[in-house]
Amino acid sequence: MTRVAFIGLGNMGGGMAANQAKAGREVLAFDLSAAALDKAAGAGCAKAGSVAEAVKTADVVITMLPAGPHVRSVYAEQILPNAPKTALLIDSSTIDVESARAVAAQAKAAGFRFADAPVSGGTAAADAGTLAFMVGCDEADFAAVEDAIQPMSRITIRAGDHGAGQAAKICNNMVLGISMIGVCEAFALAEKLGLEGERFFEIASKSSGQCWSLTSYCPWPGPVPAAPSNRDYEGGFATAMMLKDLKLAQEAAAKAGAATPLGASAEGLYALFDRLGGGPKDFSAILEMLRGRSVQSG
Repeated sequence: MTRVAFIGLGNMGGGMAANQAKAGREVLAFDLSAAALDKAAGAGCAKAGSVAEAVKTADVVITMLPAGPHVRSVYAEQILPNAPKTALLIDSSTIDVESARAVAAQAKAAGFRFADAPVSGGTAAADAGTLAFMVGCDEADFAAVEDAIQPMSRITIRAGDHGAGQAAKICNNMVLGISMIGVCEAFALAEKLGLEGERFFEIASKSSGQCWSLTSYCPWPGPVPAAPSNRDYEGGFATAMMLKDLKLAQEAAAKAGAATPLGASAEGLYALFDRLGGGPKDFSAILEMLRGRSVQSG
């Protein structure tokens, strides 16, 4: 039986760890939150008292942590000194490319196989085991990485060498953030012009305005029943997390000398929405700000 150490059981990690357990793998999980650990235990995972305990006999180590500094410190101080050298290390956190490459270099120098493998799909896909994984790793390691994350994945794509997974993730989410604002602006304008939202959806979804943000994740309540817009924008992909990803994209753009004016504008708008209280809401709730409504009005 494959032994999986899963570190980080937040909104995404909890569902991901549960799917590893559902696949019949022996999952030893750790999180600083006792409530998160209890939930993981209820989903078939075993509790570990520390990161070191979780990884000491692991075949696969999967981390899902908040930011680059957390990933750097957890790997340097707890995973690399304690995991068996045979363990495959996979970081699915969304972090900066520089940190991903630095951790990969440390892991390889210590004799480990390592992959950065951030995800797309949100909490619903994490719970359902239908995430899209963007992987940065040595080509020879990709088959093992793909097998390790299969219980959590709808599709797994090797983006390139170490760091490429993170590059793909932040570029993809910049597209998503920008396109969602465009869709929300269009709905807000349609409303002002007296066009019903449902009728605008019917037209745009079959015209050149069609895109994922419109037809799969519609910010206007009604047309797409599974979208967070039908749950007062609860669940899904929090505005605060979208803002984090857009900040990462802008930092990367500045270092690379890339021009991303729409990405910068999107970051500014989500930052404003976050300051107005929209941080916990799904990022599509920015429609409410563009309609001139308070976040609480739903």
